[in-house]
Parts: sequence; C-alpha cells; structure tokens
Amino acid sequence: MRLTINGEPREFAVPLSLAELIEQLGMKPDRVAVELNREIVRRDRWADAQLNDGDRLEIVHFVGGG
Repeated sequence: MRLTINGEPREFAVPLSLAELIEQLGMKPDRVAVELNREIVRRDRWADAQLNDGDRLEIVHFVGGG
C-alpha cells in the first residue's frame, strides 16, 4: 500500500488503520494532529479510520518548549 505522508511517498506491506500507522511511525498520539485526504481526523476516530492505497496524510507533531 502506498501512502503519501507530508508530501513523501511511503510503502507499507499491509493495510493499516490510522492509529496503527501513528504507532508504527513511533509518534505519541497525544502530540499529533492528522489530516487524511484534506480532512482532519479526530483522535477518537483513528482506530476506525482505515487507510487505503493512494491516501494522502499530513501529520503535525507538536513539540513543547519554553
């Protein structure tokens, strides 16, 4: 399955949910916002959001600091 994440093409061997993708990428779910095919996906919907070949994602990772 081919996904475009933040403009970069990536290949994945198996179908994934959005929650599984975030885990596979090693990101902390509470510090990430995701747009899937130009629609923001609420965190409580990630487990139900199945990704499909050709999907485009923008993932924003929040960083704390001061």
